Amino acid sequence: MAPSSQPEFEHPRKAFGWAARDSSGVLSPFNFSRREIGEKDVALKVLYCGICHTDLHMVKNDWGNSIYPIVPGHEVVGIVKEVGSKVQKYKVGDKVGVGYFVESCRSCQNCIDNLENYCPKNIVTQGAKNIDGTTTYGGYSDSMVVDELFVIRIPEGLPLDAAAPLLCAGITVYSPLKYYGLDKPGLHVGVVGLGGLGHMAVKFAKAHGAKVTVISTSPNKKDEAIIHLGADSFLVSHDLEQMEGAKESLDGIIDTVSALHSIIPLIGLLKTHGKLVMVGAVSKPLEVPAFPLIMGRKLVAGSLVGGLKETQEMIDFAAKHNVKPEIEVVPMDYVNVAMERLAKADVKYRFVIDVENTLKPSS
Repeated sequence: MAPSSQPEFEHPRKAFGWAARDSSGVLSPFNFSRREIGEKDVALKVLYCGICHTDLHMVKNDWGNSIYPIVPGHEVVGIVKEVGSKVQKYKVGDKVGVGYFVESCRSCQNCIDNLENYCPKNIVTQGAKNIDGTTTYGGYSDSMVVDELFVIRIPEGLPLDAAAPLLCAGITVYSPLKYYGLDKPGLHVGVVGLGGLGHMAVKFAKAHGAKVTVISTSPNKKDEAIIHLGADSFLVSHDLEQMEGAKESLDGIIDTVSALHSIIPLIGLLKTHGKLVMVGAVSKPLEVPAFPLIMGRKLVAGSLVGGLKETQEMIDFAAKHNVKPEIEVVPMDYVNVAMERLAKADVKYRFVIDVENTLKPSS
């Protein structure tokens, strides 16, 4: 391999992070490089980066599209260190974030409508091919260079470590609540699963004034859901009596579960015109029965993160209403253990890497 095609020589700016080299998913120190800033680029020092379940899928190539070596991380919070000559939104010293995407075509109807997340040519923050043909590297690293369009301002008063998971987990549940009209006071919203996404769905729905029911396979999560997170009620999904007693009681459901599960009982919980919105990436097809949908004009739908305008709106809302994820801050050299724990759902509810204080350059 010629030096110019090696990660540490592709671009002028030296960078350092942790990367997985193969589908074992094991991460270790990694020297690479970032591009020089263009006239519309923002260079930032990474302070914190959330660990998302997508990171786990990517490092293990679960979806068959990973490009190695891969530096994960798309819940990135940092401080602006340098700006291009035509940057208008940010200045040195600003606290900012970077989410799931770092580029889009900017000309399709989705981009025009501020829905860059649905642009067919968008480029994700980690493990994708950028416009110049080089690989995108994520936030498990000391620095990033990103076009200002794809940078989010972190509002004052929002702790920077807690802000990180909002850039994926937060917007992933905020967007469908808003788009499907489940953000109105007085509505009754169900949340399936109480992990990184689910606990944020509870918090955002409550902040919008909804009554919230958590639906889980784990009876032992009831106290956590109601006492700690503020849910109004709790259903054990395999308890037929409980599920029958709650039939046709919900205006909408946000389903955050990524494992294969039956959605038929969930459809039964919906009122007429109720909406079941899938945000968990279930890898196998789900069984969707026609009659329960027809008989109540019910909807099964999906949603993927959010556009940049909506992401900024979400994080401003979170700051205003004190909506913060429950996090466990870990050092960079703990990341492989964190991944193992994440795979076992052994975290309440989101790991965040303290990049600034624990990422030590290799000698």
